[in-house]
Amino acid sequence: MNLLELFMKGGLVMWPILLCSLVTVAVIVEKYVVLAQAKVDPKQLMMKIRSALSRNDVIGAVDACAKVKVPVANILKHGVINYKNGHQAVTEAIALAGKEEIFHLEKRLSLLANMAGIAPMLGFLGTVTGMITAFQTIERLGGNVNPSVLAGGIWEAMLTTAFGLLVGIPALYFYNYFVSKVNRFIFEIENSAEEFLTLLKSGQFDEESGGAKKHKQSSPARTTFADDDYFEPKGE
Repeated sequence: MNLLELFMKGGLVMWPILLCSLVTVAVIVEKYVVLAQAKVDPKQLMMKIRSALSRNDVIGAVDACAKVKVPVANILKHGVINYKNGHQAVTEAIALAGKEEIFHLEKRLSLLANMAGIAPMLGFLGTVTGMITAFQTIERLGGNVNPSVLAGGIWEAMLTTAFGLLVGIPALYFYNYFVSKVNRFIFEIENSAEEFLTLLKSGQFDEESGGAKKHKQSSPARTTFADDDYFEPKGE
């Protein structure tokens, strides 16, 4: 008996379990791709930003962030763009960008958690309804039922539980796996944001004048740019 025949013997409850499996696979693939693309070495990125800002080269720091399409770089880019607007503006820009990036990292994780709970419950529901049908058959025949027929009805009822667990267990595993990965990214984001704000407080930024301190340079520093050049629309 192949997998398709087992699926058909499970009854109507097998169809919502199949739907749960498709949603689970889709979310797992999507989150794996998103989190794989979010990997970056934040220390190297901060070195590039620090080097550019030490020369008062704001646009160079923005370029360093714009070249890396990852959450931590997008957050720092918003901070660098507001570099000349004062420490408070930088803090608010980083906080707002951080909330948005964390939202995208955590997006659909709750759906995966729901699949981990719903699929086994659907399996149990199918088993219960199958057992009810089996016992109704026994009652209708007055108890004169061949043991093999009764056993066949019971194992068919248990199929939904097996399929539900086959969907729920991987969904639960990948949910916990992705949560740990997202928490790691959040930790890196918070550390990088704190390091950037510390950089501003340590002398690269003059809070009293609300602008960057002027540094003597052999060539004119690039300090002006258009915000629209660096803000890119985000897709869903």
